[in-house]
Amino acid sequence: MFVDDTEDVRDQDISAIAALDEPTRRRLYDYVVARRQPVGRDEAAEALGLARQTAAFHLDRLAAENLLDVLHVRRSGRTGPGAGRPAKLYRRSAAQIAVSLPDRRYELAGRLLAQAVEESDATGEGVREVLHRRSRELGVRLGEESGAEEVGRLLERHGFEPRPDGESVVLGNCPFHALARTHTRTVCGMNLHLMRGVLEGLGEHRLQARLDPEPGRCCVRLDPAA
Repeated sequence: MFVDDTEDVRDQDISAIAALDEPTRRRLYDYVVARRQPVGRDEAAEALGLARQTAAFHLDRLAAENLLDVLHVRRSGRTGPGAGRPAKLYRRSAAQIAVSLPDRRYELAGRLLAQAVEESDATGEGVREVLHRRSRELGVRLGEESGAEEVGRLLERHGFEPRPDGESVVLGNCPFHALARTHTRTVCGMNLHLMRGVLEGLGEHRLQARLDPEPGRCCVRLDPAA
């Protein structure tokens, strides 16, 4: 599913990447991720020749942007009264942060393709048939989970850049662009069944998805239902 593909997450990713544009903050981030063990404020400040307060400020900003994780550890190993306060340490976050313009969703395509291969191997059903079914099922879930959202708004959130074309809707962006160029039949078929599922999940019977590939946009368009 589009587990984290929301506008809020996209805005957070952009904010995180923008945070690294500050030179001192970028140096601290690079220093932390290069260390095998979590790094403390004093260590980072000394290594980069910074005031401790400056290092602490930027490290906490990186943590707030989900670029670093914060740990509270007693490095002496002692516990209980007299053990002292835990040190505040930083390490690279496990979160993945990526921004692509235009919007690309290659991880989603990879998951659908991997599911199709594994299910085909286990059941003997053709890979393409499994891929089409899985794509449609995903589209249905997206449509159902979006509530009463209009189809254009839903597709806009997921990177398809819908544009009105008379009574039809063309999709100005293919989130799987590079894959579609080299594996056109497979990816466009996946996309077509995904769109059909979205319409089904939304209960949108006024439109139907069909293949209509043209340069510079998605191979699928939505036309008035016959």
